[in-house]
Amino acid sequence: MHRRRRTALSVSVALLAAGPLLAACGSTAHPGAAAVVGGKRIEVSALQAEVKDVRTAQEKSPQSAQLIKDTGQLGKVKLSNMIFDRVLARAAEQAGVSVSRKEIEDARAAMVQQAGGEDQLREQALTNGGLAPNQIDAYVQRQVTEQKLATAIGARTQQDLLPALVKASKDLGVDVNPRYGSWNASQIQLADYQAPWLAKPKQPAAPQAAPEEQQGDPGDSVSTG
Repeated sequence: MHRRRRTALSVSVALLAAGPLLAACGSTAHPGAAAVVGGKRIEVSALQAEVKDVRTAQEKSPQSAQLIKDTGQLGKVKLSNMIFDRVLARAAEQAGVSVSRKEIEDARAAMVQQAGGEDQLREQALTNGGLAPNQIDAYVQRQVTEQKLATAIGARTQQDLLPALVKASKDLGVDVNPRYGSWNASQIQLADYQAPWLAKPKQPAAPQAAPEEQQGDPGDSVSTG
């Protein structure tokens, strides 16, 4: 993975801005679902688990109070990432792109080296990306997939990726529980949510664990988380 392209195309959406644990009340059409993407449900319980894992990791940090304060919309961030990952997977499939486990392992190893060790990577991922330790591999997979998709379609920037993602999103169909907003297929984000890769956020120092977001301007990419 080339560092220059990784910097230019660091989507994710692993993103900050978080919220309180969400109550399990689905829409009338899909009770218990936070969203339905391509006919497949994203359960509220799965979304809650993503949020809980981050909160648990944050509570163990010496910076816990600040981390929690800075991630006031975490539920929305995580749902956006979960939807994005499915859209990205469809776009990659349509472009004939696949990612191997070895590619993910190699990319993570590079991030560990850049961060200065596994513990440092985890700390940076949590602080800069709102990622729990068990969510880092999903973020890495998102990054590798984005890079390979960009190469396959000749995209040089995030905006160059947008048409392929929009097509995949529309082909899948995304139905979001009104509790969390609605999906904007032309922008690949929740309608009332500014995806970090469109907002051109500041990149974290080292391992690019996730774009750093300001509260109220919330997930990538990347893709994430």
